[in-house]
Amino acid sequence: MISVDGIAVEFSGETLFSNVSFVINENDKIALMGKNGAGKSTMMKIIAGVQKANKGHVRCPKEAVIAYLPQHLLTDDNCTVFEEALKAFSNILGMQEEMDRLNKELETRTDYESSEYMAIIEKVTDLGEKFYAIEEVNYEAEVEKALKGLGFRREDFARPTSEFSGGWRMRIELAKILLQKPDLILLDEPTNHVDIESVVWLEDFLINKAKAVIVISHDKTFIDTITNRTIEVTMGRIYDYKANYSHYLQLREERRANQIKAYQEQQKFIADTKTFIERFKGTYSKTNQVNSRERMLEKLQIIEIDEIDTSSLKLRFPASVRSGDYPVIVKDLSKSYDDHIVFKNANLSISRGEKVSFVGRNGEGKSTMIKAIMGEIEYEGACDLGHNVKVGYFAQNQAALLDQNLTVFQTVDEVAEGEVRTQIKNILGQFMFGGDDIDKKVSVLSGGERTRLAMVKLLLEPVNLLILDEPTNHLDLKSKDVLKEALLNFDGTLILVSHDRDFLQGLSQKVFEFKNKRVIEHFETIDDFLSRNKIENLKEIDLKS
Repeated sequence: MISVDGIAVEFSGETLFSNVSFVINENDKIALMGKNGAGKSTMMKIIAGVQKANKGHVRCPKEAVIAYLPQHLLTDDNCTVFEEALKAFSNILGMQEEMDRLNKELETRTDYESSEYMAIIEKVTDLGEKFYAIEEVNYEAEVEKALKGLGFRREDFARPTSEFSGGWRMRIELAKILLQKPDLILLDEPTNHVDIESVVWLEDFLINKAKAVIVISHDKTFIDTITNRTIEVTMGRIYDYKANYSHYLQLREERRANQIKAYQEQQKFIADTKTFIERFKGTYSKTNQVNSRERMLEKLQIIEIDEIDTSSLKLRFPASVRSGDYPVIVKDLSKSYDDHIVFKNANLSISRGEKVSFVGRNGEGKSTMIKAIMGEIEYEGACDLGHNVKVGYFAQNQAALLDQNLTVFQTVDEVAEGEVRTQIKNILGQFMFGGDDIDKKVSVLSGGERTRLAMVKLLLEPVNLLILDEPTNHLDLKSKDVLKEALLNFDGTLILVSHDRDFLQGLSQKVFEFKNKRVIEHFETIDDFLSRNKIENLKEIDLKS
């Protein structure tokens, strides 16, 4: 059992949260929820031990292992896949190296009676007791088993981690977590940059193999599937629900309704009391009653109604000229990097007004196809945009391409033209950049804020073909819902790549699947495709286990 006792955090004199306490039990699967900026990631970092609280403690058994998967992966690009995974045992292997070093030092020293010599002997003894108490394991065999279980081939082991996509890097980090056999796993936005198959595998692992888990995620389906408890961080305190996300939303609404009722009753009581005081103030026979009620008002603790995120993104894709009948036509398209074939002889045509999804495991060529359509890479075959096509393109790294030294306002002002320049503040306000936010430097913005700002830039010009490559990474649930609504109402052509099943559902009428170096066209909705493939994916994963 791990306990969070009286945690408090302050930034620049403002309280993020105060006197927060809760217990993490074995096999708890906890969703950590709250609006952006409420302190979820900070809370997770404190539990992980990578950040200190101003007050309070995290208490856990001495031998407990806590494994933390941060929002931004820290994989070392100078390591191979195998070397990176082997870091799961770095503490144990480090103990062995330290023992070897100290034993060699003892062999060369002759000051047998000195305090330094005795201190080395004592340290070797302590290390030995800890090391030999650990179950003897063939670490390299365990690493190989974990990596193969996660879908890596033996020939991948010697490849640098820099050659792998975000989803595969996450699997390396998960392999390290699996190898540590932790008592608590902390996951901050684990589904960002991860393909749907990886998410399905992760769900299965967390439900059936992990012990306690705390997760921050904007993927509704993911958190609903894996969690049995929800802790909401709001207004510096927490609410703890023994319920998954969907049930928590119902309970939260009931809580707010009760708070509003109690607040209204209290406000009526205060108004009545003040009326009594004003009426009888100076009346000798009522002096004691007046004084008593004044003291009562002074001591009264005002009921607070929990804040809800009422801000909203009002996305409106501006009207554009009509494009030709087929905005995108691809014929016999092939792409290779040296000996590695991404896909071969791919064919696809997308009609005006069609909304299509590109799906498939990371590394199968979805983003590569988009780069070919955008003319960003060389390829074999033909890839043409139709007549009058005006493209709006949102890449995976769009937010990272923003100039760090510009302010929010300057970022938009730099690309705005014509009358729209007089509306910049209003546009930014629609994207939740209000008041002083427009003067913030891009360098201090959160991932979600940068993504929204990049989306503002995309929407400044009318387009009739939208190409969105993972547009929802770092967007909160409300922002994703509003973006989805805007895409549903978009009358142009849409190509969408996303790992977020909840976001994808209802958005496309055709699916192009990237698999085994081929591009396969499915005349079905994304809902039908996901429903049909989820069971197959789980079977494939089970075969690898």
